[in-house]
Amino acid sequence: MHTILKAENIVKEFVGLKALNGVTLEVYEGERHAIIGPNGAGKSTLFNIITGMFKPSSGKMFFRGKDITGWPAHKIARAKISRSFQIINVYPKTTVYENIRNAVVSKFNRRFNWVTLLSRDQNIEKESNRLLDLLSLTAARDVLASELSHGMQRQLELALTLALDPELIMLDEPTAGFTRDESHKVVQLIRQVTEGKTLIIVEHDMEAVFSLADRITVLSYGQILATGTPNEIRENEEIKKAYLGRKGNGTGA
Repeated sequence: MHTILKAENIVKEFVGLKALNGVTLEVYEGERHAIIGPNGAGKSTLFNIITGMFKPSSGKMFFRGKDITGWPAHKIARAKISRSFQIINVYPKTTVYENIRNAVVSKFNRRFNWVTLLSRDQNIEKESNRLLDLLSLTAARDVLASELSHGMQRQLELALTLALDPELIMLDEPTAGFTRDESHKVVQLIRQVTEGKTLIIVEHDMEAVFSLADRITVLSYGQILATGTPNEIRENEEIKKAYLGRKGNGTGA
């Protein structure tokens, strides 16, 4: 299998706390890879290092064999790594269509000007409409983002994540705030829209994780306990004792 992302001995220290302690991880091209672990395990810290929100204290991060260690978030996004956030991150005072169109514009590296009216740019409009249709948002295209339900705001954020045509999609707690039935629908949607792409997902909902992921990495106290297929993780006695046997775990850093 071809490695698309590699974390090599990543350490992240905050004042008085070592959030990550020597994390080494490989993600294969085209796989859906989940990162799980109890509260304070280091999941969000690792996620933020991969996406350029944090710089590691030491260690290396590689994307398609290129050293991206310490790159800022905007540069990593241009390298075709795109992320969502635990807290919904859309532009509330613009419409669904305008949110998506602006993200598509960023992909095409276009800006508003007097020569080219954006509304007449066929490529941008075609791609924006494709994403509206893909995420089942066409009926809400002229609705302000602030007026959408929680679930539809999540769908819109996923559309914004996909708008940059990423090679690696990073989703942070995509089922947060949903009922069990709603989570099932979200998982189906994620499976559909990430087909043929590489996905890293940080998630607390174990049912979602085990139904979606090809491989799972378990973090605990800033270190990797195990990486394996869902069946391998289910049958790992150490993981059962450290994490899967507990109730109410999985969120947090």
